[in-house]
Amino acid sequence: MPIPPRVLTVAGSDSGGGAGIQADLKTMLALGVHGMSVVTAVTAQNSRGVQGSWPLPAETVRAQFRSVVDDIGVQAVKTGMLASAELVETVAGLLAGVHAPVVVDPVGVSKHGDPLLAASALDAVRGRLLPLATVATPNLDEVAWLTGVRVAVEADLRKAADAVLAFGPEWALIKGGHLDGPDAVDLLTDGEEEYWLRAVRHPNRHTHGTGCTLASAIASGLAKGYPVPESVTRAKDYVTGAIAAGFPLGGGIGPVDHGWMLRG
Repeated sequence: MPIPPRVLTVAGSDSGGGAGIQADLKTMLALGVHGMSVVTAVTAQNSRGVQGSWPLPAETVRAQFRSVVDDIGVQAVKTGMLASAELVETVAGLLAGVHAPVVVDPVGVSKHGDPLLAASALDAVRGRLLPLATVATPNLDEVAWLTGVRVAVEADLRKAADAVLAFGPEWALIKGGHLDGPDAVDLLTDGEEEYWLRAVRHPNRHTHGTGCTLASAIASGLAKGYPVPESVTRAKDYVTGAIAAGFPLGGGIGPVDHGWMLRG
């Protein structure tokens, strides 16, 4: 039996199943890779928001990581919610010894505006985690938090990318989905090459999990051996379809549909 590419997500659990570890593993399954997980935090979360969040001890995170990497191995890693400065430092130390592409989704707040990372972790994200990233995937709020750059129009995406690249990732994907306009526009660049990725904006409010899904889809492409631009382009196509198929759950914002390609 052929062994599928192996991708590890290091992130928090979303009890509602729309984002976090749950979204990552669904994405990986849909894209034909073997997903594995290191849980960094447990949240009580539903369509209305995050009701509680509990980071796991650093030794628990370290043990999960070593258990998977030392036995099974990984061909790409994706990081999401890391919750605290201590966990950012711990995960950065672990990733420094892994020779595989790393996609860093610098998760700061939830779709509903609930904080998912301690303010004290900012320096660790900038100085320890971003320099390890093959691709960093901040949205506009995360760009402002990391760099102070505020993006108001599409032309500002270049300035935002330069500011993120200054912290050391190989590539920056600045997600411009929150900008006004008929298209959802993202900029991927390594400081020399530029790729402007556009997709028709779907009028669907059920978009919980888009950031996690996109980052996991990129990691899946990298694990398959695609170069960064192709991995990001394929991931953008996948998440655009997932947004279009997003569905209501509960009384708030529903999730994207990670299985949309499997439903024909």
